[in-house]
Amino acid sequence: MAATRPGRLPGRHRRSFESQATYSEVIAIGEFRALWAGQCLSLLGDQLAQVALALLVFDRTGSPLATAAVYALTYLPPIIGGPVLAGLADRYARRTVMVVCDLVRAILVGLMAVPSMPFPVLCVLVFCVVLLSSPFTAARAALLPEILDGDRYVAGSALQNMTNQAVQMLGFAAGAGVIAAIGAYQGLALDAVTFLASALILAVWVRRRPPPAPENGVHASMWATTKAGTRLVFGDRRLRTLVLFAWLCGFYVLPEGIAVPYAATLGGDAREVTLITGLLMAAMPTGTVIGAFLFSRFVPPAGRLRSMGWLAMLSCAPLIGCALRPPLAVVLGLWILAGVGGAYQLAANTAFVQCVPPGRRGQAFGLVQSGLLAAQGAGILVGGAAAQVLGPEPVVALAGAAGLCVAALLAVLWTETRHEIIARVRAQVS
Repeated sequence: MAATRPGRLPGRHRRSFESQATYSEVIAIGEFRALWAGQCLSLLGDQLAQVALALLVFDRTGSPLATAAVYALTYLPPIIGGPVLAGLADRYARRTVMVVCDLVRAILVGLMAVPSMPFPVLCVLVFCVVLLSSPFTAARAALLPEILDGDRYVAGSALQNMTNQAVQMLGFAAGAGVIAAIGAYQGLALDAVTFLASALILAVWVRRRPPPAPENGVHASMWATTKAGTRLVFGDRRLRTLVLFAWLCGFYVLPEGIAVPYAATLGGDAREVTLITGLLMAAMPTGTVIGAFLFSRFVPPAGRLRSMGWLAMLSCAPLIGCALRPPLAVVLGLWILAGVGGAYQLAANTAFVQCVPPGRRGQAFGLVQSGLLAAQGAGILVGGAAAQVLGPEPVVALAGAAGLCVAALLAVLWTETRHEIIARVRAQVS
């Protein structure tokens, strides 16, 4: 999109105008469409696989603990191996990393679809499949700013975020019905096909770029790269603040983890509790879709960065209202409003890209993603334990209050460090 340049206005009346990218402009870029389509396919397949896997494990073992343990494996691998494997996105061509990860995951999920696969082997396959999501996600996150420049990156990120939330809602809503119709093993086989389709789309429609040039002309070891990435992310005050903004989600994601016991306080019979659980789990993603659309479409680039702290506080503050034990309609409204506040992550992501050298984005994004999953997992685990003692409503309210305090502190820190990043963003889009 051509930049819009301001006219020459005299004295203090002179001002600059910021151009904003549109969704149609971003969708017109073929490489972005390929990334977007591949992401949608993989995500849909993963939603089916999660439902199929849960049903399959419970059917084989009859154990809720075994079912929960397999689900926990979806959090563990990126936390353990993510920071190290994410460095592959800075060592090799990023498209190649993504295609190879998709192909290997297609093979592994295909093996999971074999009916005679022993349960311990099934767990190992799940671990490996999720582990490979770390270099894939890091490569995609590092590649996106190379495809979309300036405010196009924000519009593209918003579009991906809204699509992710919508696909997740659709996948969980329709997944059980699809698996009931075709069977759990067939559902896993379908997930393998989505990985193959994603690899084909990326290989055909995303241009191959050379790998980032190593510093000093020599590739360091994976361990040295990980340590250097950690120093980069946490040694810079601006990056450290932005990472903490990202990890703030550990507070406002907690309610989704205890949606079932919360629904039990609002519903009567099992069917009503199931329905309320679905509404509660869909509330925050719905708010996130609304917030991402409004934030990216109607707030100018510099304005997003200035309002980031306020929106971060909004992502937690409404949850405090749950302490009053309001009726379902009010709870849904509070959770949707918190989801709207979560749109601040778009601005944090944009600022993070501005501060990280292109050749080290893969490692940096991988570290942030691993911490993000750890924050979510820890928040849900602590929230579940506390809800057993205190009940779900006060736990959600406490999470909102604690998150609001942290968000307010981060907002103050961000106010002191944001000026240089705002100037960079304005230079790109004006």
